[in-house]
Formats: sequence, C-alpha cells, structure tokens
Amino acid sequence: MTVAERPVGSPCVSICALDDDDICTGCQRTAAEITRWGRMDNAERRAVLGLCHERAVASGMIWMTPAK
Repeated sequence: MTVAERPVGSPCVSICALDDDDICTGCQRTAAEITRWGRMDNAERRAVLGLCHERAVASGMIWMTPAK
C-alpha cells in the first residue's frame, strides 16, 4: 500500500493583483502558473515555489540573508 503525498499548498496570500509583467504582487506567480496550479503535480508546484522565491528576492520583496 502506497501512502499518497499531500498536495503542496498554494502560495496565495489573498493579495491578488498582477503587475505589468503579469506576475502577482502577492504570491509572485505568473498568471499562467496561477491558472495551471490545480493541474500541477507536487514536483511542478515545488519548482514554481522556487521561482516565486527568486522573483520575490529580485523584486526586493524579501531579502536573502547571508549564509553563516
């Protein structure tokens, strides 16, 4: 018997507004990623979360802390 992996949760923070590049200012997903989220498997979702983090850092939304 295989135990099913729980779905990776959505990064939505209920601040839904797309910027000029069609990236949500709340979760940092593109419009296409938001649309496809429900059909993505967990590997795809984790990849998108990584992209969201990169976009948030690049936009100054979050800062990277230096490794110790």
